[in-house]
Amino acid sequence: MESTLGLEIIEVVEQAAIASAHWMGKGEKNTADQVAVEAMRERMNKIHMRGRIVIGEGERDDAPMLYIGEEVGICTQEDAKRVCNPDELVEIDIAVDPCEGTNLVAYGQNGSMAVLAISEKGGLFAAPDFYMKKLAAPAVAKNHVDIRKSATENLRILADCMDRTIEELVVVVMDRPRHKDLVQEIRQAGARVRLISDGDVSAAISCAFAGTNIHALMGIGAAPEGVISAAAMRCLGGHFQGQLIYDPAVVKTGLIGESKESNLERLASMGIDDPDKVYDAHELACGETVLFAACGITPGTLMEGVRFFHGGARTQSLVISSQSKTARFVDTVHMTDAPRRLQLK
Repeated sequence: MESTLGLEIIEVVEQAAIASAHWMGKGEKNTADQVAVEAMRERMNKIHMRGRIVIGEGERDDAPMLYIGEEVGICTQEDAKRVCNPDELVEIDIAVDPCEGTNLVAYGQNGSMAVLAISEKGGLFAAPDFYMKKLAAPAVAKNHVDIRKSATENLRILADCMDRTIEELVVVVMDRPRHKDLVQEIRQAGARVRLISDGDVSAAISCAFAGTNIHALMGIGAAPEGVISAAAMRCLGGHFQGQLIYDPAVVKTGLIGESKESNLERLASMGIDDPDKVYDAHELACGETVLFAACGITPGTLMEGVRFFHGGARTQSLVISSQSKTARFVDTVHMTDAPRRLQLK
């Protein structure tokens, strides 16, 4: 799958990032998201595959969003039999977030990116439009920290695994009212807190890379982004756990479903019999082969944002593969017209 789709999924996230970056700082978050979606869909429909969106904008959203259940790729089109051999057909599940951090783009802030994860059919957990309690940490802490433990206990374990003091640790938490007690506990334990307004996928992945000065992600964020993070962390060998949050009283805002009871019914209809189950990265991204790709829209911890020049743009992407066990940083110059100059850095 990697040899068939590797380069093309890079181009998918690159095109989405470039489209969205044109709207950076213009205060139009919906437009920044929509153009990224359209660019991503257009490029995916040029790939020789049969793809199905398992994580997208949600089945209750209207087009032009990439919605759950949407089929993409050349082999989903009406004349597919003419160009697609059923015996050689690549069927994949796709999780997408064309503009992760729409507010970050709209207000010119760091940390937004276009992101997707793919696996063979059935290889990604079909996360509902709920929230998820998340814990991400470096590989040395894998299977030592645990989302069921307190933040204080996890910080002690993490410090021991990394041969650091708790005071030397930095924990990323989404800046939300629901995290008031969590932030207070982390600070009382002695660790430092980096509050972010959006973009917890980047924060989760950063835990796997030394030198980012991010050592853990804690707290509640969107469940679909949790699966995308898990796909990347599985490839990188980092620690990731997620637990679905289905009670609107816990998250206080934005949860689909009017009541805890109706959300439990929805989970049951999706085949989720244990709503309180704690999932690890291998359960959220269980496929034999998992690929993750992201391209910076605005500058971030891992990647530069899109940089425009006369006649083109420059992007930086990250592609992670469980198959080749690689994490590739890809620097690309896109020449739309005859450029006046190509700047190296």
